[in-house]
Amino acid sequence: MSRELSDGELRDLYSWVDKIPLSRPKRHITRDFSDGVMAAEVVKHFFPKLVDLHNYVPAFSRPQKLSNWGVLNRKVFAKLNFNVPEETVKKIVMSSPGVIEPVLSDLKEKIEFKLENGTENTLGSELSDIRKFDKNYTELHQSGAVHNRGDMKKDDTGRLRNNHMQHTVQFHTDMDPVVRIILQEKEQSVTALQETVEILQLKVSKLEHLLHLKDMRIEELTQHLDMYKSNGKKQ
Repeated sequence: MSRELSDGELRDLYSWVDKIPLSRPKRHITRDFSDGVMAAEVVKHFFPKLVDLHNYVPAFSRPQKLSNWGVLNRKVFAKLNFNVPEETVKKIVMSSPGVIEPVLSDLKEKIEFKLENGTENTLGSELSDIRKFDKNYTELHQSGAVHNRGDMKKDDTGRLRNNHMQHTVQFHTDMDPVVRIILQEKEQSVTALQETVEILQLKVSKLEHLLHLKDMRIEELTQHLDMYKSNGKKQ
C-alpha cells in the first residue's frame, strides 16, 4: 500500500470516488478520508448490507479516527479479503500526504473483484446468518448452549455494572463453530460500541464544561453592563 500511483491511476481513482454519493463534500482527499467514515460509505455504496454507518463517528480526535478504522478492518474489510496495516492507518489518521490514495486504489480493486465474481450475495448471506442467529438466540440460551458468566439471579439480569451491560458469554466446547464465531463477532461489536459511547460521553462532558464557562462569562459581562448603565444614569 506504500506504492505510488501514476498520474493516470490517480485520475481514475479520483473519478471513481467522485461518482460515489458521500455524506460530505469532497474537498481534500487526505483529510476527507482520515476518520474512516467516507471509506465506510464507499463500501456501503456497493455493498449496502455490509456496512452499518452508525458504527463510524465523524471525528477530529485521533483515538476516534483509529477506532473507526479498527472497526472497518475488523468488520468490513475482512469480508473483502482486504486489510489496512496499523502503520498505514496511523499515517491516514494524521492526514499524511500520498497515503490514502494507494489504500483507496487497492480497496477499489477488491470491490470490483467482488462485484465481478458475484460475491455480493455471499456477503448478504453471511449477514443473514447473523440475523437468523439473533432470532434464535433465546432458544440457544434456554437449551443451555450459552450461559452468562457468574451465578446471576434472574432479577439481576440486564443490570448495569460500571456503566456497561454485561455481554460476556461463556462458550461451551461442544458449541456449533458457526454460532461461536457469530457470538465472538457480536462481543467485538459491543466492545467497539461501548468505546464509542465512552468517547461521546467524554465529548458531552467537555461541551457541558465549556457551556458552563460561557454562562459564567455572560453573567460577568451582564454585571459589568448593569454597572455601566447604573453609573451612566447617576451622571
